[in-house]
Amino acid sequence: MQRPADFSLKIDTDRPLAALSGDWTATGIGSAGAGLQQALRGHPQVQFDLSRIRRMDTAGAYAVVRAAGADFTLSRVKAKPEARRLLELVSEAIQVEPVVRREPTGFHELTIRIGRGTVSLGVEFLATMAFLGHLLVVATQTFGKIFSAPGRIRWAAIVNQMERSGLDAIPIVAVTTFFIGAVVAFIGADMLQQFGAEVFTVELIGVAMLREFNILITAVLLAGRSASSFAAELGAMKMQQEIDAMEVMGVDPFEALVLPRFVALLITIPLLTLVATIAGLFGGLVVTWTVLDLGPAFFLQRIVDNVGVNHFWVALAKAPIMAGVVAGIGCRQGLETGGDVLSLGQRVTAAVVHAIFAIIMLDAAFALLFIQLDI
Repeated sequence: MQRPADFSLKIDTDRPLAALSGDWTATGIGSAGAGLQQALRGHPQVQFDLSRIRRMDTAGAYAVVRAAGADFTLSRVKAKPEARRLLELVSEAIQVEPVVRREPTGFHELTIRIGRGTVSLGVEFLATMAFLGHLLVVATQTFGKIFSAPGRIRWAAIVNQMERSGLDAIPIVAVTTFFIGAVVAFIGADMLQQFGAEVFTVELIGVAMLREFNILITAVLLAGRSASSFAAELGAMKMQQEIDAMEVMGVDPFEALVLPRFVALLITIPLLTLVATIAGLFGGLVVTWTVLDLGPAFFLQRIVDNVGVNHFWVALAKAPIMAGVVAGIGCRQGLETGGDVLSLGQRVTAAVVHAIFAIIMLDAAFALLFIQLDI
């Protein structure tokens, strides 16, 4: 049976004595701890008699030490060995100063951020290389199945992804590149008219649309449309542990989920590039016809004579790389999703941002390469 904590205080001697009794535990201490502290206020060097205490835990020991104040020592305590050890433990814990963490500032904070960014970049690079290696191994094995076991290739998944990522993207690609071509024509006509060379607006439109804007705008639109879709789909499957279930059943997620998306974009991006080229040229044709009064026949003839088809082949050479970047980044971010919705949102955002950044960086690298090769 539990006995409530109690104490008595004798202060009529040169050494005041506090005698404690009952159960000085978390459930039995009640208001005795606060009462003891109030009673001992103004009475230093108090002796403690804890021999009549039945039970004591850390809560009771803390109440005694707190009531005694900063000058508490075990030499003024009469208690059982176990109670003395408990009081010693609590008094030492109270005297330990809390560790205050100092937040780095200034140059120290800058070096920490640079270090973390460098480490994160290295980890990201290694993870990307591992992802690409796995994807290449699966792609090589699947290519071998075309001749040995064509029935084992997931044709339905590939065709479905081709429709969703390619054919369904034709309207947005055509409309966007149409207005891009129109804007290039407006700017070229306005600037070249000042020098009486407005006829060269046709060459400006042809080179811009055939060489750069067709593949660049197509890849950026696919980054916002397909990369985010891939990351969201695979991320949702990762959250619901469907990918883990596939691995348990012996199905490689790269073969079943990543490769069909990669192949679909690889096949459809040249088609979308062609659509973007035609739409962009048509947008420039409409502007030059209405603003500069240059007819369609004249426009097309100058494109054939002065621009040529080589610029289109240059753009088409970039298409497989752009498709691999969009599909790879989207799928990798989806597979890296954690178990919560916040992680899914972060991965979808990262897929779009990383894909657009990689597309622009690769396009700049291709431009420098082709200039050096005089292509």
